[in-house]
Amino acid sequence: MMCLPPYRLGNRAGVLLTSVLLLAGTCVQAETPEQLMKEADTHDTKLEAAQALEDYLKLEQLQPNNADVLVRIARQYRHLMADARSSSEKQRLGATALEYGRRAAALAPMNSDAQLSCAISYGKMLPLQSNKEQVACSKLIKEGAEKAIKLNSNNDLAWHILGRWHRGVASVGAVKKALASMIYDKLPDATNEEAAECLEKAAKLNPNRLMHQIELGRTYAQMGRTEEARRCLKKGLAMPSLEKDDAAMKEAGREALASLN
Repeated sequence: MMCLPPYRLGNRAGVLLTSVLLLAGTCVQAETPEQLMKEADTHDTKLEAAQALEDYLKLEQLQPNNADVLVRIARQYRHLMADARSSSEKQRLGATALEYGRRAAALAPMNSDAQLSCAISYGKMLPLQSNKEQVACSKLIKEGAEKAIKLNSNNDLAWHILGRWHRGVASVGAVKKALASMIYDKLPDATNEEAAECLEKAAKLNPNRLMHQIELGRTYAQMGRTEEARRCLKKGLAMPSLEKDDAAMKEAGREALASLN
């Protein structure tokens, strides 16, 4: 059997080693921001908050001043907040979401979603707050939603938040409103009619979001518009659950529908 000359064997071995090293380098090459965003958004769509957050936080290291990334990070912390069991953990996660929202709003004053992020976080934290904190945050929720709408009148989520704000404040009793005015600060005026108008706009802009239909139905029920309430509630309940809050929203919708029967 004829052996190859040593120098030829060495050359072939060198080529093989170089190829292996190049392949290894390709395998460990860091993901690009575009790849990270795509992966994170996929996890976000699947409601895999922990995995999405991990990718978004990596992206934040590469793009610390990207407001869109910060908005997405805030959303994941709110999703984790919804799943947390203790009030203290919910408050911690909510505060973290709020901080990312504030950073996004400061970096992108003309970005509608960035301006809305804090309002959403404040809303999630309301059940954990004292009456005084609720009054203060209520005003900030309204201001954030209105600013987001001013920047983008097609922001259906902003219209939804503003509609829920009107319905929530309109449902506060006269005694509690008077107490808030005396002890804390006067709550802005709100009506169910304004709530319905905002939610109708939200539903028109994005008819595929079941939260718009159910919240509009709850508002109609509060107004005594029973048939319209029943129609919207049934429509929302028949839609597929795609977003984090959809399950809780459907539960509220079933309760509202039952109260009409």
